Amino acid sequence: MSIANTNIQPLVHPDKFVNLEKVTHLCTGGEAPWLKTQEKVFAKFGQLKGAGYDGRSKIYAIGERCRQRMGELWEAPAHRIAFMPSAAEGMNWLARGLDWQEGDNVVTTNLEFPSVAYAWKHLRSQGVDIRLVPHSNWIVNETDLLNAIDERTRVLAVSHVSFYTGQCLNLEQLSAGIRDYQTLFAVDATHSSGVVEVTAELTDLTVSSSYKWMLGTHGVAPCYFSERAETKTKVTCFGWHNLSVWPEQGAERLANAPEKSMPEKLEPGNPAMLVVMHLDQALEILLSVGITKISDHARSLSKQVSDGLKEIGFTVISPQNYNSRSGNTCFQFSNAMKMQNQLAERGILCWGEYGRVRISTHLYNGSNDVRRFLGVLSELQL
Repeated sequence: MSIANTNIQPLVHPDKFVNLEKVTHLCTGGEAPWLKTQEKVFAKFGQLKGAGYDGRSKIYAIGERCRQRMGELWEAPAHRIAFMPSAAEGMNWLARGLDWQEGDNVVTTNLEFPSVAYAWKHLRSQGVDIRLVPHSNWIVNETDLLNAIDERTRVLAVSHVSFYTGQCLNLEQLSAGIRDYQTLFAVDATHSSGVVEVTAELTDLTVSSSYKWMLGTHGVAPCYFSERAETKTKVTCFGWHNLSVWPEQGAERLANAPEKSMPEKLEPGNPAMLVVMHLDQALEILLSVGITKISDHARSLSKQVSDGLKEIGFTVISPQNYNSRSGNTCFQFSNAMKMQNQLAERGILCWGEYGRVRISTHLYNGSNDVRRFLGVLSELQL
């Protein structure tokens, strides 16, 4: 596909977002732009919050609609999806709740995001081995991950899409590869949910931040939790929302209170309902376009970015295989922050850190954005 003779149009016009008429926004992998319709959501929340018990009930009804929409996006039963405060908390729920024994192990990669790689940090003192499978020239091979698993592997923990390279792991292959073990499969979908297909039922835990590809903001991370994981994991955080306190109890507390089932089990207190309402609005947009269409769009733009970077002479570290692509296309540059700042001065927003620059293409981007980025990049004095 040559960018010269292919013109991919945005799936959603950039004028639906705040300030995109002023910039070329290629940094969704860091922070997504804000939908203009979210202003009405904020106003609606304010109206309902001041409407007493009835208003609060309506807020929670919108929350349940959001849960249903997450189930549709992830192809999973909505009642198995909870709203957690962050993706890190999802991984830590497993780390805290499993009955760990000396000699157990966790398999992850040495190219992982910290909240995946280090959720198990405290377990080393209990004799648990944390196996960091090395990448091979920036690519994590699914076979290498599976070869690191044995009968004592309690959890395989990975990001569906890498924050550093944009590689999209094959969840079907990994899920099938651990079928003969008692290993739980935990996936951080922060860089995939909203831009490529996520099939949560292939996993035991799928969790995602909302402020990137799902077009929401900080404070809520939807988390799918399988029945198998639920039976193996004890609850370690309690509050009024995940215990059967009312109407079973009145004002006075009894010695004990039964735990609720999913999804409340993972929600000890009130979720950040304003953020849930914003996520609900964003999901309406994503689902109306369709995740398959969005995925094809983002991966096609990724190829244009990758081809253009290689023509200029940069080393692309993202996979070249179509199914291993995502919305993130990454290339090496030693002073990545300097490049990020130079591009920002020229109205192009990307994300540069740790020796690589990340270009993110989503449903509001098109080939003209790619052309502008490549044109400006080729003129920079680096």
